[in-house]
Amino acid sequence: MSGFVSRNKPVWDQLEALVQRYRKSKWSMSPNDLKRLDSLYRQTTIHLSQVATRSTDKRLEDYLNSLVSSAHGLIYLPPRQSILHGVVTFLREGFARTIVRNWKYHLLSAALVTLGALLAYFASVQDPQTAYALMPVGDVRQPGSTKEQLLQVLRSGRDTGSGGKFFFASFLFSHNLKVGILALGTGVLAAVPTVLLMVFNGMILGSFAAIHHQAGITTEFWAWILPHGVTEIGAIVLCGGCGLMLGKAVVSPGIVSRSESLRLAGIEAGAICLGVILMLIAAAVIESYLRQSHLSSSARLMFAGATALFWMTYLFLGTVREKAALRVEAEGISEELA
Repeated sequence: MSGFVSRNKPVWDQLEALVQRYRKSKWSMSPNDLKRLDSLYRQTTIHLSQVATRSTDKRLEDYLNSLVSSAHGLIYLPPRQSILHGVVTFLREGFARTIVRNWKYHLLSAALVTLGALLAYFASVQDPQTAYALMPVGDVRQPGSTKEQLLQVLRSGRDTGSGGKFFFASFLFSHNLKVGILALGTGVLAAVPTVLLMVFNGMILGSFAAIHHQAGITTEFWAWILPHGVTEIGAIVLCGGCGLMLGKAVVSPGIVSRSESLRLAGIEAGAICLGVILMLIAAAVIESYLRQSHLSSSARLMFAGATALFWMTYLFLGTVREKAALRVEAEGISEELA
C-alpha cells in the first residue's frame, strides 16, 4: 500500500490544490483548470474504491473520501446564489431562453391573433354589422362614429393627474392579467378555448382598427395603440403559447405519461408567466402614463419602434444563449460517451 500511496499522492495533491484554489476564487479557474479538476476527481474516485476494497487503512480512506466529496460538490452541485442574482439571471436570459425553447407554440399563438385581426378587419370594412357585433356595448367607438368623436377618445385622459393615471394602470394590469391567465389556464382543455381566445382578441383589434381607418384616422390611431400594444399584445401572445403547450401535453403527451407531460409543460409555462407579469406591468404603466400624454404621434411611434427593437434583440440574444447552452450540453454528453 505504501507503493500505491507514493504513486498516486501527486494526483491527490494536485486535486487538493485545485479544490482550495476554486474555493478561494472560482473566477481564477481557466477552462483547462476545470477540465483538469474533473479528470483528477475521476482518478481519485477510482483510487478511493481501490483503497476501500483492498486496504484496512481507515485514515487514508477517510482522507480520499473527503477529497472526493469536496471535488464532487464543486463539479456537480450548483453554486449557491442569492435571490437577487437568480432574479437578474432570469430577466437577463432565463425568460428569453424559455420563450425560445417553446417558440413554435408562441409563433402559432401569434398567427392565431393575426388571423383573427385580419378576418375582423376586412369583415368590418365590408359589413359594419361585424364591427357592431365585436365592439363592447356602450362604447362610443362604433361604425358611423365621426372622426371628431373618435379623436376625442384617443386624446382623452391627457390632463388626468398622476393619481388617476396610477389607478388606471392598476385597472389595466388587472384586466390584462385576467385575460392572460384565462388563455393560459384553459389550455388544459385540449387548448380549444385558448385558440378561440387568441382569435377573438385578434378580431377585436382588427375591428377596432377598421373603424378608425374608415374614419381617416391612421397614424394617430397606431401612435395611440402601439407604444403599449407591442408589449401588451406580446404578453397575451405568450400566454396563448403557454396554453397551447399545456394543450399539447394533454392531447399528445408523447413517450411519458400525460401527468408527467403536463407537469413538464407547466414548469415551462410557469417560468414564462412570471416574465409575462412584468411585461403586463410595463404595458399598463406605458398605456396609462405615456399614451395619456401630450407626446406627438411621431414621438409615440418612435417609442413603439424602440420597444419592438428591444424585444427582438432580447429574444435574439436568448436564442444565441440557448443554442450555446445546448452545444455545451451536447459536448458534455459526447465526452461521457467517449
